Amino acid sequence: MHSTYPDTLLHIAGTWCPSKSGRTLDVLNPATGETIGAVSHADKSDMDLALAAADNAFRVWRAMSAYERSQIMRRAAANIRERREKIAGLMMLEQGKPIAEAMAEVGLAADVAEWFAEEGRRAYGRIIPSRSPAVTQMSLRQPIGPVAAFTPWNFPVNQVVRKVCAALSAGCSIVVKAAEETPASPAALIGAFVDAGLPAGVLNLLYGNPSEISEYLIASPIIRKVSFTGSTPIGKHLASLAGQHMKPATMELGGHAPAIVTADANIDQAVAVLGAAKFRNAGQVCVAPTRFLIEKAAYSRFVEEFAGFAGNLVVGDGSDTRTTMGPLANERRIFALTALIEDAVNQGAQVVTGGRRIGNRGFFFEPTILANVPTHARIMNEEPFGPVAIANSFDSVSDALAEANRLPFGLASYAFTGSEDVAHLLRRDIEAGMLTINHNGIGLPEVPFGGIKESGYGSEGGAEAIEPYLVTRLVSQAYRQ
Repeated sequence: MHSTYPDTLLHIAGTWCPSKSGRTLDVLNPATGETIGAVSHADKSDMDLALAAADNAFRVWRAMSAYERSQIMRRAAANIRERREKIAGLMMLEQGKPIAEAMAEVGLAADVAEWFAEEGRRAYGRIIPSRSPAVTQMSLRQPIGPVAAFTPWNFPVNQVVRKVCAALSAGCSIVVKAAEETPASPAALIGAFVDAGLPAGVLNLLYGNPSEISEYLIASPIIRKVSFTGSTPIGKHLASLAGQHMKPATMELGGHAPAIVTADANIDQAVAVLGAAKFRNAGQVCVAPTRFLIEKAAYSRFVEEFAGFAGNLVVGDGSDTRTTMGPLANERRIFALTALIEDAVNQGAQVVTGGRRIGNRGFFFEPTILANVPTHARIMNEEPFGPVAIANSFDSVSDALAEANRLPFGLASYAFTGSEDVAHLLRRDIEAGMLTINHNGIGLPEVPFGGIKESGYGSEGGAEAIEPYLVTRLVSQAYRQ
């Protein structure tokens, strides 16, 4: 397994390079809290070079046939699979997740690249029947232009590859601003595309001050499309910046996912599937189930089994194959979770299990379950983004649905039930961009991925994902008779 960690450079105009200023930022291993490397810090001169490169390369990339672009993306997918262990090792070191989870994320990235490689070949236009036999009406679908993409640290490869592949498959060039805390794995991912024969400047990579880079790139007349994954407050700010320049944006923002479990559900299955979804990546997942709403008749059993699941998790360094939950990605999350748990307890919640930091080396936190949490507690209204689950009971499905829809967020939602009537009600009425019933079916390349309400707009999966990277133009031509 990969054990060394490189310093990470910028990628601009087909070249790996340090920033013009020479500035760097330290990268920490969250399992130890120690510095393991550095990443180059871009300034405006670097951004100008990346913008110029994307602008020039867009003319080259859009002129290539969809077939040629697809072949390059398929080679990139093959490169990702060949380098899976190396990329996953880097991710484990810089992000902390267990190596098995990192390997799964890189494997999914290759699947995403293959999916979009084929989807780009199906960006069809159409001929519209004319009112006159002397007129041909054509609807053309063409790439929107250079893209600015901003990605977070929790899934440093998956979040980058979705944006990159949607843009590339549509014929767009792209400037990616990836997370400074987890720089090496997205750089290795982009290397797989570069080595597949991508023309220089089509795909550029920056790191640096998030607000400085986002505000500069979005305002640039070169950028024609914005894509962001992150918190709702920052997403609102970037969406407003994009709106000022009339630039379309895809926003995949925060959630606070409900998980409804009725008494007639398969409780063992619900605990296993929802527990795995909750504590994956130490709960640092925007679609993680957080508010567990359990019908009263099954509440005690579910909480007992759920606590057992949490207690059996092995928390440790991601390099240890026995580890099933790694550390939090940074120390900020420890303080945030501790404050949320203390507030909930002060409001009357009970700690079923966990609730504390583990040790003082690295950023480890106990898998935590809170029971009987009042609605007014902060954690019922703010996304915890960590290994903390809320377990509350409900009397009727209408009560559970009201709680599920109470918040302004609407990203993911989960349900386990033996009733088709309940499933139908949830399909119709739950306010979330994604609902998965009696299994976890979220996040595959071929299905939509996105939220509604304050969880954003647009999709980063399925056939819908390429749409925001295309523009539709009408050409109506009359012929001499």
